[in-house]
Amino acid sequence: MLAAGGEACSDIEFLVAQPRLFGQVASDSTLYRTMRAITPAVLADLAVQAAVTRAQVWRRMAATTGTGMVVLDIDASLIQIHSENKAGTGPNYKGGFGFHPLFCFADATGEALSALLRPGNAGANTLTDHFTVLDAAVAQLPAEIAAGHHAGDDAVMVHRAVQVRTDSAGCSTRFAAGCRARNIGFAVVARTNASLHNGISRIQHDDSRWQPARRRTGDNAQRSHVAEITDLVDLSAWPAGTRLIVRREHLHDGAQRSLFPSSCYRYCGHYTDADGSPVDLDAHMRDHAHVEDHIKRLKDSGLERFPFRNLDANRAWMQLVCLASDLVRWFQHLACTGQLATAEPKRLRWTLWHTPARTVRRAGRDIIRIIDGWPTTGDLLNAHRHTAAI
Repeated sequence: MLAAGGEACSDIEFLVAQPRLFGQVASDSTLYRTMRAITPAVLADLAVQAAVTRAQVWRRMAATTGTGMVVLDIDASLIQIHSENKAGTGPNYKGGFGFHPLFCFADATGEALSALLRPGNAGANTLTDHFTVLDAAVAQLPAEIAAGHHAGDDAVMVHRAVQVRTDSAGCSTRFAAGCRARNIGFAVVARTNASLHNGISRIQHDDSRWQPARRRTGDNAQRSHVAEITDLVDLSAWPAGTRLIVRREHLHDGAQRSLFPSSCYRYCGHYTDADGSPVDLDAHMRDHAHVEDHIKRLKDSGLERFPFRNLDANRAWMQLVCLASDLVRWFQHLACTGQLATAEPKRLRWTLWHTPARTVRRAGRDIIRIIDGWPTTGDLLNAHRHTAAI
């Protein structure tokens, strides 16, 4: 129901008309009562079973096999709720009211590995919340990847590198230290401070320190440059091996706040303990923007509607929204090719999920007859062949 665009318990009634496809479907009232009966213990069991399935899927996907580093992205988003009767809501810093959930995504696949439902006034930089979603996300990784990445694990247990990226909400020496205690690399957007300010001021006119940034196409950018100023700032409070990468770009309309005052450039930067050239690390950090697309998919799949007053029921709703989104992402990675492999939920619904067809019975088999002239019949058949081959 959620994958198809459902936003409330009543939307499940649209599946009742096709029992040969979906089997027996619960009524909306039964679904409502069941959701209210889900306890935190049941949610924990559901997460454990989701991890078992996820491990099987990851072993089949080209995006997750191999020995490359697994990148996790943490970010939060505001969900507006137009009622004060829902438990766990609160006012937010933008003048609205509702929830402020925190998510951790797998960058390679777009899966929502973990989520924490918080009130609207929850702090964006609350360390305990960041570690909660990070540890829950690691628990969702296959055992061979998660090994060595739990708090207190010995580094010799690590078989595959894991890195976490966050915006400035994670810019804290305590968060970096917590990542190091889990043998997890970090890349966090920098906040302005006196040491960083002085470091940039020393190189702002030194063109020999700046290298052209790289665009997504791989070409050099003409108006953006990258420099490393690790040697010019005090990083004694950060874990050993921490580096500071700074990016400058010409000012443009709508540019966000800069780390350093300038009438020509906007400056931004990030701390990381990763190896590589400053240009490569800058391009890697900018890929953290993928998290906005992941959250957008969740909001288009039921995240913006929390239909219950009860907080536990709304937590269950959010977890099911994440699982529904993950099911769709798995389908796209395993069964779709071309543009459908990265398509937004709306396009998938209008090209695949909502395809007009009839179910007929012949020779003891159920046969799906797609309407004549449907433009994506070839894509449907291709996805079916891939699914049958799994």
